[in-house]
Amino acid sequence: MALFPRSFITNDQSAFPPIFRLLDEFDQYSRSNDRTNQVSNTNTFTPKFDIRELRDSYHLHGELPGIEQKDVEIEFTDASTLTIKGCSERSYLEAESGGSSSPEGETKKKQKKDGAAEDTFWVLERSVGQFSRSFGFPVPVDQDTVKASLKNGILSVVVPKAKKQESRKIIIQ
Repeated sequence: MALFPRSFITNDQSAFPPIFRLLDEFDQYSRSNDRTNQVSNTNTFTPKFDIRELRDSYHLHGELPGIEQKDVEIEFTDASTLTIKGCSERSYLEAESGGSSSPEGETKKKQKKDGAAEDTFWVLERSVGQFSRSFGFPVPVDQDTVKASLKNGILSVVVPKAKKQESRKIIIQ
């Protein structure tokens, strides 16, 4: 049984409007261009976030799978800009049988000429390295009551909007 209907899977690129192909090619180009222009050897990635505005607050929900709470920093860089940054490292559970460094069989051992074992990766799809995302809010926010939680790889941040200052009358003496 196929996961997608036959009409969905096609090698015929004419099924998609040219604008989608252009956008896809631009996305592939920009990703490859970013990798070749990096000055440092530091890996970076961009986690995906959903931002929802409610009447009295903003809710941010971001995907940070495998990242621990201690590896994430949240701060305001100015009155209306929230920055979320952190890092993710690739780690593996050592297999008991000694032949593979991962229970999923992602790697296998290969002997170097000097006799030391080296892992051969067949697929590297997980996002690792440092990340930083900044979010600017169009209205003043209450920085003192921001709440954040990280559960099941989802970072949730609630940023309350600042209460409108009521006008007050000043008495002239």
